[in-house]
Amino acid sequence: MTGAGPELKKALNQRQLTMIAMGGVIGAGLFVGSGTVIQNTGPGAFLTYALCGAFIILIMRMLAEMAVANPSTGSFADYAREALGDWAGFSVGWLYWYFWVIVVGFEAVAGAVVINFWLPDVPTWVLSLVLMLLMTGTNLISVSSFGEFEFWFAGIKVGAIIVFLVCGALFVLGIWPDASPDFSNLTSQGGFLPQGGAAITAGVVTVIFSMVGAEIATIAAAESDDPERAVAKAANSVITRIAIFFVGSVFLLSVILPWNSDDLAASPYVAAFREMGIPYADHVMNAVVLTAVLSCLNAGLYTASRMLFVLAARREAPAAMVSVSSRGVPMVAILASSVVGFLAVIMAAVSPDTVFSFLLNSSGAVILFVYLLIAISQIVLRYRADQATLTVKMWLFPGLSVVATLGIFLVLVQMALTDDVRIQLVLSLVSWGVVIVLFFINKARVARLPGQTAPVLTGEAHRVLVLANQTLEADELLRELKRIDAAGTATYYVCVPASAVETGVASSHGAMSVREETVKAAQERLDRTLDAMSADDLEASGGLGDYRPLRALAAAVKEFHPDQIVVVTLPASASVWQRFEVVDRAAEHGVPVTHVEASSLVTRA
Repeated sequence: MTGAGPELKKALNQRQLTMIAMGGVIGAGLFVGSGTVIQNTGPGAFLTYALCGAFIILIMRMLAEMAVANPSTGSFADYAREALGDWAGFSVGWLYWYFWVIVVGFEAVAGAVVINFWLPDVPTWVLSLVLMLLMTGTNLISVSSFGEFEFWFAGIKVGAIIVFLVCGALFVLGIWPDASPDFSNLTSQGGFLPQGGAAITAGVVTVIFSMVGAEIATIAAAESDDPERAVAKAANSVITRIAIFFVGSVFLLSVILPWNSDDLAASPYVAAFREMGIPYADHVMNAVVLTAVLSCLNAGLYTASRMLFVLAARREAPAAMVSVSSRGVPMVAILASSVVGFLAVIMAAVSPDTVFSFLLNSSGAVILFVYLLIAISQIVLRYRADQATLTVKMWLFPGLSVVATLGIFLVLVQMALTDDVRIQLVLSLVSWGVVIVLFFINKARVARLPGQTAPVLTGEAHRVLVLANQTLEADELLRELKRIDAAGTATYYVCVPASAVETGVASSHGAMSVREETVKAAQERLDRTLDAMSADDLEASGGLGDYRPLRALAAAVKEFHPDQIVVVTLPASASVWQRFEVVDRAAEHGVPVTHVEASSLVTRA
């Protein structure tokens, strides 16, 4: 028997993780959208970026505190669950997944538009599908292939920004050829804030979405060799990244170009490079924008699939989502997420102004809901925690935590008051409402499940097949076996479905190690049970089965030929087997079935 230790396998090295953290906040929104923000705000637009950056920094610091204190593959979905209840964990997980699968579709379309710059005769939808296939394939190969692609994508983005910062600084300081020190654009075209001070907050709605992605490092860290250190490092470095890459570059754009220049709307960085006299700026920056789009698409698929993995581990998505390939890749979760991206691409071609527009708008404010729940969760968990055990702490708690929470709420209010983005808030609230309804439907369905099935009177049993997983050590199981086989002459076969969800391994391990750890945990439980039965002089053997209990049962029935089946589950409120009628369907084998509820395990917990 082979199995990894409890630590995650080293899938993303520190080099890859550092670059993912650096490039995570740099998206196409900075390269393209910053021009619109400058036009709507004025030269003082960099203050809007500073304000939004402060919110993101505070969110990352709160995440770092929770992640280091409570390492979890579920990251912020688990923290919301622990702080506010199952509804919050369910909401964060599914909303975050929904946000990223829509982003994946949008970025595929955006990437195709960029490529049309060089290939104008190729239909956009064809290019979009090609990009989706390429990035899906990259994610399916291995976690390290995702990390390597993201390393180079992020490296190109970071490199482009650094080149711009260096060239722009030399230009405005007059060190550039044929240039002289000139900061007049900050005040000469109607003043520093020609649209008024309120324009600073009005631009927050646009800017904050261009910074989304810093939290991806906390998810990717779960598949690194040192998750806690990686999370803390990513959170601390985000301060420098936002200050330099966003605030610094937008400040230089405002100095180099008049805020009311028509060139800003198309591509502000291309316009700035042209102002400096750099040739082929449009081709170079178009390639950089394409890289940023592909980076976001690649990371979006990765993030969405890992959140599905987490949801399945918490029994809030199909258990198949935790199945992984031999390379430790959650293939089903990746494919499920990419299917939504493909559908979004198709809708962009077939119905761009209705269905595709609806999808984009319905996810517009979703990330803010996630950030809001993260902030509230940190406040709640901080008050519950032993302060002496916290190695990473939120600054000036509770003051800055409250400021961050209030700031996110005010951004949502700003969206409600802004005509062109109000629809995003409304439809995003509808999306959250649908998620909440699904949570309560599932909860009500579980509550309606029948209780323990009355034992089947089968007479004298000779061959008893036991199907169980985490319930193997339940007191009720041993009592039921003694009732079925009062004479003590039966032969037993214990079948344990090797399910990452049922063994609990998916809740504590990432995709890279879940396969080996599931087999290890299931085998250990099987061995303990067989030892206990042997100690009671019961003739017992057993084996591991498919992670799907009904398939495991079918294979065991074919091999063992029982005259009695015993299915052991947790009580209905905690049992995924009861939820999906495993007990009832076990009777399809034509053998009497006894259902045992292991309530003693719940009592112990």
